[in-house]
Amino acid sequence: MNILFCGDSHAEDGVLIATLSLMQHTDELHLYILTMYAATSGKSFRPFSKQAAQLIRSLLAKHNPQDTVELIDCTEVFRQELPKANMSSRFTPYAMLRLYADELPQLPERLLYLDDDVIVRGDLSPFYNQPMTGVEFAGVLDYWGRFFYHNPKNRTLFDYVNSGVLLLNMTEIKRTGLFAKIRQMVAQRKMLLPDQAALNKLAHKKKIWPRKYNEQYRLQADTVIQHFTTTFRFRPVFHTLTVKPWDVDRVHSVLQLHEYDELLAEYLRLKPQLHATDMERNK
Repeated sequence: MNILFCGDSHAEDGVLIATLSLMQHTDELHLYILTMYAATSGKSFRPFSKQAAQLIRSLLAKHNPQDTVELIDCTEVFRQELPKANMSSRFTPYAMLRLYADELPQLPERLLYLDDDVIVRGDLSPFYNQPMTGVEFAGVLDYWGRFFYHNPKNRTLFDYVNSGVLLLNMTEIKRTGLFAKIRQMVAQRKMLLPDQAALNKLAHKKKIWPRKYNEQYRLQADTVIQHFTTTFRFRPVFHTLTVKPWDVDRVHSVLQLHEYDELLAEYLRLKPQLHATDMERNK
C-alpha cells in the first residue's frame, strides 16, 4: 500500500502515530513523505527530519522487510510554482505540498494521501483497491463543509470532499492536469481552505465514499480512519474543538477517548527518540 504524507518538523509526531496505526492493519507499506524548507512573513519552518524518517523506517523494517520509507525534498519544485496568494493562510505551506505530486516521477500511480492527524482503525483494502479508471481521486464528504459548499456543475447535493484522506489516481490527475490547474488557482486567488477548495472546484471526476473512511466528528463503531480535525461542539455553549492524537492527555480528558491507549502508549515510548533529533538539527 502506497501512503503519502506531507509536512514539516511539526508533522513528525502525527506521522509516527499514523504509521503505527497503519502497521496494525496493513501487511506491506510504502511511505512517501514530502517536505521542504519554507518561510512566510517572517516565519520559517524546519523540514521533516531525516532522523525522524529513519526512526519510522526502523519500525517498518520490523513490521515487514519489504516496507519502505522515502523522504522527498520538494523545496525547488515548490519554489518554481509558489502559491503566492495563499502563502500566509491559516494553514502552513506544507498543506499544499500534495499538489506537487504530479511533478515527482518517483511517486507511484496510486497513492493514499493522509493528513498527519489521522489514526487508522481498520482494514483500508476496500477503499485502497477500488477501481479508479477515469477517476482523479476518491474521498469522503467534509463533515461541516458539505452543508456550505457545492459545485453547481455537480448534480449531487453533497459533493464537497475533505482533503485529509484522498486516494489519488496520479495517471488520471496527470492526464487532466488537475494539480497543475489547482496550483495556478492557489497562486492567484486567496481562499479560506486553499487546496481543499480548489480541489473540489476543479476536479473532473471524483468518487465519494462512506463517512467511516474519514470520520471527522466523533468515533463510530465502524470507523476505519479517524481524522482529528477542528470541529464544532454545541454544549455547554457553541465552541470549536481541536484535539490532536499526539496531545494524549487531552485525548483522554477532553475527548474521553481511550480506544487508542495501547497505540498512544507506544508513541509515548518512542517520542524521546523522535525528538532526540532536535539536538542534531540545532548543531
